[in-house]
Amino acid sequence: MNGENNFFKSAFSVDNVIFGFDEGDLKVLLIKRGNEPYKGLWALPGDLVYPNEDLDTAAYRVLEELTGIKNVYLEQVHTFGAVDRHPLGRVITIAYYSLVKISDFTPKAASFAQNVEWHIVDTAIKSKLAFDHNIILQTCFNALTHRVRIRPVGFELLPPKFTLTELQHLYESLLREELDKRNFRKKILSMSLLIDLNELQEGVPHRPAKLYQFNKERYQQLEAQGFSFEVKESKKKEKKQRLAALILQ
Repeated sequence: MNGENNFFKSAFSVDNVIFGFDEGDLKVLLIKRGNEPYKGLWALPGDLVYPNEDLDTAAYRVLEELTGIKNVYLEQVHTFGAVDRHPLGRVITIAYYSLVKISDFTPKAASFAQNVEWHIVDTAIKSKLAFDHNIILQTCFNALTHRVRIRPVGFELLPPKFTLTELQHLYESLLREELDKRNFRKKILSMSLLIDLNELQEGVPHRPAKLYQFNKERYQQLEAQGFSFEVKESKKKEKKQRLAALILQ
């Protein structure tokens, strides 16, 4: 009987990886922990699940309690169960991620979060985060980069009106690849997923660019017909393709 009781001594937690795009950079929302363990380190907004609480409810509660953010779509990504991932005992955590427009939210630190800030993803991954949050962040980022190759989730990070340059910078940040400007625009416009608003940027120090809007209804129609979304060809890949074409001539 004592052996069976050991199976009921594990705790569960949830960790939220909230991605946003701002000023040309993909960012993640982090809190600075005010409690031990790892007091003073940056971490993902996460905490233990109450015994009478389901996982999804816990994810939304923890995010709101620590950052003040609510009413976002959260999706389960992966479960992390390394025996020694938490210094106080066996804690299995479920990671959620979300894509938000940074301008739509004003995070406010609360509970044991001393501070809450947006951090550039590449910088956060390379820094020392609490627990195994570097691994969790990297895993969720990998899931995002995979998803963005097959679905137009990147549009969720942009304002309602955007330029083609802003769209390209977003996908370059997500894919960590430099995209050929001409081919990117040709490919994205050929999908007929953008609505030309017949408007130009205002208050910019350079020649104002045209503004577009994502046609979500059009995408849903195409998706039902088996449409495959793919935005890239990287310059490196294009060079390989040109070289292969020359060899075949």
